[in-house]
Amino acid sequence: MTGSKPHAAPSSSAAPAEQLSKEGTEAGVAQGPALAAVPAPRRVPITGPGRPPLPREARGPFGSRVTTGYPDIALTFDDGPDPQWTPQVLSLLRAYHIKATFCVIGLMAAEFPQLVREIVAEGHTLCNHSWQHDVGLGLRSEAAITADLRRTNEAIHRAVPAAKVSYFRQPGGAWTPAVVAAATRLGMSPLHWQVDPRDWAKPPSRSIAMTVITQTGPGSIVLMHDGGGNRQNTVTALHSVLPNLVTRFHLEALPPGVDPPKLYGVSQPLHAGQV
Repeated sequence: MTGSKPHAAPSSSAAPAEQLSKEGTEAGVAQGPALAAVPAPRRVPITGPGRPPLPREARGPFGSRVTTGYPDIALTFDDGPDPQWTPQVLSLLRAYHIKATFCVIGLMAAEFPQLVREIVAEGHTLCNHSWQHDVGLGLRSEAAITADLRRTNEAIHRAVPAAKVSYFRQPGGAWTPAVVAAATRLGMSPLHWQVDPRDWAKPPSRSIAMTVITQTGPGSIVLMHDGGGNRQNTVTALHSVLPNLVTRFHLEALPPGVDPPKLYGVSQPLHAGQV
């Protein structure tokens, strides 16, 4: 994740984006104050067992992340992939050249692997959101929590074997020390949020848009949904949210992480064929 300049508005050749921006303006949603993003140094993220890409954040529940740690905004979408809503969200993000983070349910990833492949192919980051959206997962045994997270990652990797899954979001935000510890052991940063328009409750699209536009600031992690029910209001709100945010911030996917360095003679053989 490099660069701190806001995305430019889509060019005249991007007809879908122009239409979306027009629809957002006609919806009468306030554009909000202009907030300048400030460049910040970046470090290459490292992930792996016990080494998640972003460190814990003191103000997040049990150390979960509520901000990106730099000026970029991270849009996150939960509960997919969904065959009706995920493609629409991807289309809108594509029109505005925005990368986001998708927190996927294991069951849905197993049922719709092609959508997982599309998410990855378009440069978005993946996040584990448990096997079946178990709000009480953090209260289960260490073995049960770990098994759930592994099962979800395995479903994702069946769709995209090389995909990095470097984040875990606890369903319902019902964090516990046990679920944070399990995610960390598996190399995933616990991912909470700062801005929540409560779109899961299906408020009017104008309400969703106003919450995101007025509450988002530098470094915000924004929670929305592309699955788990009828997400028409969320999709409609994005027609206003995206053209507003791209003029004020740089929006980017959370860093996907990279494999930890391997030491010859320690974690891999000294010579080819050595075991």
